[in-house]
Amino acid sequence: MSPTKKPVALTIAGSDASGGAGIQADLKTFHQFGVYGEAVITLIAVQNTHGVQRVECLDSKLVADQIQAAIGDIPPAAAKTGALGNRAIIEAVAALARDFQFPLVTDPVMLSKNGAALLGADGVEALQTFLLPNVFLLTPNLAEAAILTGCEVRDLAEMKQAAKKLAGMGPQAVLVKGGHLAGDPIDVLFHRGEWTEFTSPRIETRHTHGTGCTFSAAITASLASGRDLAESIRRAKRYITEAIRNNPGLGKGTGPLDHHALF
Repeated sequence: MSPTKKPVALTIAGSDASGGAGIQADLKTFHQFGVYGEAVITLIAVQNTHGVQRVECLDSKLVADQIQAAIGDIPPAAAKTGALGNRAIIEAVAALARDFQFPLVTDPVMLSKNGAALLGADGVEALQTFLLPNVFLLTPNLAEAAILTGCEVRDLAEMKQAAKKLAGMGPQAVLVKGGHLAGDPIDVLFHRGEWTEFTSPRIETRHTHGTGCTFSAAITASLASGRDLAESIRRAKRYITEAIRNNPGLGKGTGPLDHHALF
């Protein structure tokens, strides 16, 4: 009897030398969700808990070749994008994404946790024009939603306005994350004309490095396992909450999460 086939998920993202974000966080999260992870590297970040010191983007054709090699041999059931780095890489990923036979989750990484710019204005435009029409779920935080829409996003009402405007750019679903709101975090999902809100308790800690990467990876892993979107987000919320709560206390700055967290 052949073994049961394990779900497969793909991450297309940058490498974080400190291991707390990017493909390192994504692969750890995939593993914790019982999913086999594939990884396409887009950029190398010289980074630790204090911030980003240097970023080197890979050649866009090399990124595209990695994607084709991965999905041509071991097709994923879901994929995610993280930091894409520049316009050329975004256009290369978008050209392939048009033919993806699986849902694509896009975490539109533009700034590091410490505020370093990871995507320029031409990259933002490429994201809006080329990639978003091929995205199943877009997961911006408040700052990213503001950059993509050109509107302020400061409260729940503005989060909903931003989600609708972003959905008009092509994604099938938009989840605007409210982790930077005052009080307990609330995320807002706009999907098929309906709203769903997801809440969680706020945990006071400086150890939040890689939360966006980890959260989107957790959603992707659940989608790869065959769960629907709402349940995938709920599982990801439970996981990210425990990962923050049980952080290992590493680093002298904004430290990483506990990717071994049980949820």
